[in-house]
Amino acid sequence: MTRTISRRNVLAAAGFSALAGQLTSEMLHAQSLPLRAVKDDYKEDFFYREDWLGEPWWKPEPVVLIHGNDESSVEWYAWVPRMGQEYRLVRPDLPGLGHSNIPRGFEYSLVNLATFVAQVMDKAGVDSAHIIGAKTGGAVAMRFAADYPKRTRALVVVGAPASPLAIADPSPIPQRDRLGSNASKEMIAYWNTLFSKSDREGVKGLNKALSNFDLAKEGVLQRIFAPALVITADRSKMNSVEKTRAYQMQIPNSRLVVIRSDAYHIAAANADECVTHTLAFLNEQKA
Repeated sequence: MTRTISRRNVLAAAGFSALAGQLTSEMLHAQSLPLRAVKDDYKEDFFYREDWLGEPWWKPEPVVLIHGNDESSVEWYAWVPRMGQEYRLVRPDLPGLGHSNIPRGFEYSLVNLATFVAQVMDKAGVDSAHIIGAKTGGAVAMRFAADYPKRTRALVVVGAPASPLAIADPSPIPQRDRLGSNASKEMIAYWNTLFSKSDREGVKGLNKALSNFDLAKEGVLQRIFAPALVITADRSKMNSVEKTRAYQMQIPNSRLVVIRSDAYHIAAANADECVTHTLAFLNEQKA
């Protein structure tokens, strides 16, 4: 089993440069990015990254961050610096994407993807956590919260669909609808490169899981009892505010936040604002 090492705990114990020469092969498989040198083709069962940037004597509450399609756990890069100072972050790679294998006999569906997340939590030794998902990951997060209520402390979904995705009047410019009109050329180039490297089998599988589902009609939303925050954009081509509000209102203990953006991947394009709302919401649950 892969050993998980917190970046903060390791760096607090010794300077990184002094430590580098002492790392064993097992430690090189640690989940924190600064300590991990993983080849592009490396795969393991239920891969996840872990971050804790707070004081080493704290025992922080865990947060699970679920990415979208064509992506991997590294795409939460803008969330880690702030979130990781207050919460233990567990960032899985969904099956067939990033560094996660597709489990033997695995069939792509939201039910099975939620179970996959539960298995990652088992591997990380996490009984329950705040669950956060973006886009496709948000749909998985909602399914998880409904199917695993005792393991869900709170739920945050960011730009997430509750039914199959559809982009109205798509832009001819790659990534423009996803990242919005304010995205830099460098950001767009990064995401184009990211998509070109995605494992096609994993992308196809997640598309299959999202091809025919309706969380409201299936009664999934009504079974989410954890406190929930839904964040959406006012000009997203994927989910209108009206459509998002319609499904959010079916989640019993939920609220909606609308931010100003024409991106639909607001977890990346408007990361700082999304993190601010998320931290305020999660910290409120502690009161």
